[in-house]
Amino acid sequence: MDGLMLDTEPLYQAAWQRAAAALGYTLDDEFYLTLIGTPTKDALKKVGAYFGPTFPLQHFTKLGADQWYQQVEEHGIDTKPGLLPLLDQLEAAAVPRAVATSSSAKQAAETLEASGLGARFAHIVTSDQVARGKPAPDLYLEAVRRLGLPPVACIALEDSEAGVQSAFTAGMTVLMVPDLKKPSPQAESQAYKILPSLHQA
Repeated sequence: MDGLMLDTEPLYQAAWQRAAAALGYTLDDEFYLTLIGTPTKDALKKVGAYFGPTFPLQHFTKLGADQWYQQVEEHGIDTKPGLLPLLDQLEAAAVPRAVATSSSAKQAAETLEASGLGARFAHIVTSDQVARGKPAPDLYLEAVRRLGLPPVACIALEDSEAGVQSAFTAGMTVLMVPDLKKPSPQAESQAYKILPSLHQA
């Protein structure tokens, strides 16, 4: 969802970097890239480990959320190039669609509502609804279960290495549309194709 369908990663990055700065810490771009695609709770654990035991993680979490809402209020949430035409084509062909996101149910609902996309998917599977988040296959296995389809009959669109690994391990064909981070050799080997945008999906 984030980074693939919606141009939210820059908003999350700015929110977390501003929150860290307000607490006297520097969350640099290179470290932020390591957080992309992982469930929020796991990303927060990584932030806490990165800054050490004295880092006020709870305060950072609240500040980060406040900054996120401010970013959305100021900038809105843009869809990624090619998303809306792709959804139109899939809907016209009656292709079932689901979202498998590392966001929580609350985050996903708020983000999809703000972008106007919530009604365009039959199912929304979030990280707090499965035992393990990406890169484990649980999210995608639950998504195909809800769709009533075998993994081999489904295509996953992903922007992150963790997401590609998740869908690949679930047994799906994966198309990768990289966002902020270049695909790793592992992602390149697991993705059926690397695409410049959703226009080519």
